[in-house]
Amino acid sequence: MKKFLIASVSVLLAACSAPNNDGPPVKAPPTNPVELSYPGDIDPALADRFSRLAMDCVHREYPNKISRTYEGDEAIGSPQDLFPVFYGCFDWHSSVHGHWLLVRLLRVGPQDAHWRSEAIAKLNQSFTPENVAGEVASFAAVTPGSWERPYGLAWFLQLTAELREWDDPMAAKWLAALEPLETDIADSLKSWLPKLAYPIRLGTHNQSAFAFGLMLDWARVAGDTEMERLIVERSLYFHQDDMFCPLDYEPSGEDFLSPCLMEADLMRRILPPNKFAEWFTSFTLDVPTDGTGEWLAPGIVTDASDGKLVHLDGVNSSRAWNLYNIARALPEGDPRKASLVAAAKIHADTGVAAVSDEHYSGSHWLASFATYLMTDRGWE
Repeated sequence: MKKFLIASVSVLLAACSAPNNDGPPVKAPPTNPVELSYPGDIDPALADRFSRLAMDCVHREYPNKISRTYEGDEAIGSPQDLFPVFYGCFDWHSSVHGHWLLVRLLRVGPQDAHWRSEAIAKLNQSFTPENVAGEVASFAAVTPGSWERPYGLAWFLQLTAELREWDDPMAAKWLAALEPLETDIADSLKSWLPKLAYPIRLGTHNQSAFAFGLMLDWARVAGDTEMERLIVERSLYFHQDDMFCPLDYEPSGEDFLSPCLMEADLMRRILPPNKFAEWFTSFTLDVPTDGTGEWLAPGIVTDASDGKLVHLDGVNSSRAWNLYNIARALPEGDPRKASLVAAAKIHADTGVAAVSDEHYSGSHWLASFATYLMTDRGWE
């Protein structure tokens, strides 16, 4: 009887350990794993292309989308009447980050570029004390609520953070002009943050994770410890216990931000590397370790002339910087780094290739996302 049992167990173990010829083959690690390289100095041709798109729109008043709520029948006025600085590029927030693009490329782009003098002239035209006074008055007149919050306001803080980090007399002059509006915007956000009961997990303008990242970067540059504390507290309260983010459900049809990856890009700013690695493991379980990038497919744009469908060109650029930043935030030797970087490269190539002047629906904003990506702004 004992011999029978032993024989039976032996057969069972052999059956369990036998290879399953019907299952998928085990994928071997690539013989040439992806190089862990990241964006850095922007190519002069790209800087020329992106700066041209911004200069073509920052003072282009129409077409224009004015998103305002009024309590009376006062005259709305033209976009330039309402927003003497940020009236171009179709809407207020796109004008803000169009101006940021020019400042960014002047600061870190090729210093001998032929477009620099024109960009400086554009910014001198915009950033005057008189124009900013008009923006301050317009911001104060908005019915208390959500105008350009958080997306446009966070981009404005990114603009002034860029100026604060640039040791140049022009930057100091422009920052001095913008500081009254910066103060009002920062105060309004600090008033709003304690009231926000839940994160905003969208893939478009109202998403809280993207805005929190820009606001936190500004707070650390500006030395605003109150803003930094509020962002860190809200971020941990909202996200430190998040698990199993459904990356497979992304993107939605009009996304330009990834809810999952942007949240991870926020949390890597807050958690130390080892803690972030643990958090990221629970947050998303499907990052491979074989060095391939095809595990996350870029978004597909079926009609670049459609202002909402073209958002997916933006999601490719923003996903790329998220993936690069997450990879660098993980500890050395983390086996997911290579696949994160490989996917980032695929998304970056797709996103940058889509930046063109063919349709204003994309040309008024996509260059800003590509500049943020290709100058590695999110990692500084």
